[in-house]
Amino acid sequence: MEVLKVEGLCKRYPAFSLENVSFSMQPGTIMGLIGRNGAGKTTTLKSLLHVVHPDAGKITLLGMDMDTQELAIRKKLGYVSGTAGYYPKKRLRQLTDVTRAFYPDWDEAAYRDCLRRFALDENKRVSELSEGMKVKFQLALALSHRAELLILDEPTSGLDPVSRDDLLELFLTLSERGTSILFSTHITSDLEKCADTITYLQNGRVRLAGAREAVLAQWRVVTGESSQRTAALDAVMTGCREHRGEFEGLLRVQDAETAAGCAVRPATLEELMVFLEREAEA
Repeated sequence: MEVLKVEGLCKRYPAFSLENVSFSMQPGTIMGLIGRNGAGKTTTLKSLLHVVHPDAGKITLLGMDMDTQELAIRKKLGYVSGTAGYYPKKRLRQLTDVTRAFYPDWDEAAYRDCLRRFALDENKRVSELSEGMKVKFQLALALSHRAELLILDEPTSGLDPVSRDDLLELFLTLSERGTSILFSTHITSDLEKCADTITYLQNGRVRLAGAREAVLAQWRVVTGESSQRTAALDAVMTGCREHRGEFEGLLRVQDAETAAGCAVRPATLEELMVFLEREAEA
């Protein structure tokens, strides 16, 4: 059974539209939801959580319909944001007391274990926490009510490289234990370390989706001297950029033979997104 299935999701605003977004997740996997700022990532997550109500489409979470079984779903769902707006003067234990009251299946032993694992002092105030510790506190709350699916909205935004790496290791550990994670970010290098699958949104639509390695295997980056560009190469190259007598562009793997004499190598997620965004702006 898919832990998450989104079918034909649409949400329209005067200046932006999410159109026919569809993707699905298997249990115990990590999906990276990527795209530039304004591509529709947050709108998609808000639609999943019913923070905004979609204009069309169907959302199935943990085998249940969000339209008819929202309360049951929320008991098994955890949400973590890199920009959570807690009251800065509140102590963590006060926030925990409020959260605990909403979950009849709250596991106090699991919560205490998370406090130890994340080195969290519940007597500290929110204002005393680093950005990384704030994210870990949110995770502690989510894991303490046995969340089966974690929805993470830019959880590593603003973190230093060491803190980001610590969190990515934690996400991998949680995934190995069976927790499913939907991870929205524009820091694509994070997903190179942990994502099983990728859904790439571009201007409110799904541009690419699938297993991370399979998606990347379809593309190559070509570089060379400007004199090596040919009409045949230009015809199949995406997002080409030329400067100082050299060029670089993106090719589908089946078109790599048109780049004879040029350097061709596998694309990273960041390069893939940059070149495809250049194509969209052209």
